[in-house]
Amino acid sequence: MQFLDFEQPIIELEAKIRDLSLLDDKNKEIFSLKKDVNSFLVKTYEKLTPWQITQVARHPNRPHASDYINYMIKDFQVLSGDRSFSEDKAIISGLGSFHNETVLVIGQEKGFDTESRLKHNFGMARPEGYRKANRLMKLADKFNIPIITFIDTAGAYPGVGAEERGQAEAIASCIQTSLEIKVPIISIIIGEGGSGGAIALAAANKVLMLQNAIYSVISPEGCASILWRDNNKAEQAADSLGITAKILKENKIIEEVISEPIGGAHRDHSLSIKNVEDAIKKALYEIKNYSKDKLLLDRKEKFIQYGRFFK
Repeated sequence: MQFLDFEQPIIELEAKIRDLSLLDDKNKEIFSLKKDVNSFLVKTYEKLTPWQITQVARHPNRPHASDYINYMIKDFQVLSGDRSFSEDKAIISGLGSFHNETVLVIGQEKGFDTESRLKHNFGMARPEGYRKANRLMKLADKFNIPIITFIDTAGAYPGVGAEERGQAEAIASCIQTSLEIKVPIISIIIGEGGSGGAIALAAANKVLMLQNAIYSVISPEGCASILWRDNNKAEQAADSLGITAKILKENKIIEEVISEPIGGAHRDHSLSIKNVEDAIKKALYEIKNYSKDKLLLDRKEKFIQYGRFFK
């Protein structure tokens, strides 16, 4: 387990638990130490700052899109390629069954070790990834298939090649398609929701967000670099950006905050995934009887409201 900066007091307790377990796993002191760890996590995670939540959202051991797909989607069949340039493994996509209903799933995958992170480009999609998503959303619309997207990216890949191949156009076209098709779209922000790279897959009827995820037009580090020309002010930027699930729900950017286990999603994958599964099931049920026109109109109106301020 990788501990975050603000979790350092746990390290010594966990070490004691491991040492005692080797001697006698029924030692009463182990039970007491575990209670201390749990108590610390509860108190700490109840009052996380936006910067601390950012660290939790980026934790390498959080469940990834592939974990949610493997657990929740039955008979998943991968669909690849943008039919123009190449396959982009930063975005996993395909058809499968969710609670006996056929769905299209599109997920941004960061990878879980060095090899897979390089394979998936750390979840930063190139234009062909967004064009693949665009193609498949149109396919889902043709066959009246609901769409589920999993958002987890620091942002779209900003490389020279990506820009030359039309990164901005690919993102914009993805958003445009989301606002034209007439099937239910449910988006879940499971970790980082960074900039246009995230919103390309999040122009949805229902946007759900894990409790310790973040969603923002720019990263705290990027904001600090622009405003103060100082990366060290990222914590201050995080406080100002309004990137947490609680604030975004208050501002009606998202519809629901999905609870995480004590100490974050990375501490209990099964419970985290189950919570997300239940939230998706509920969201789909709420909109399944909407007419096609209502699905489209609600999504458009919601998207247009982004960035507006009301007195």
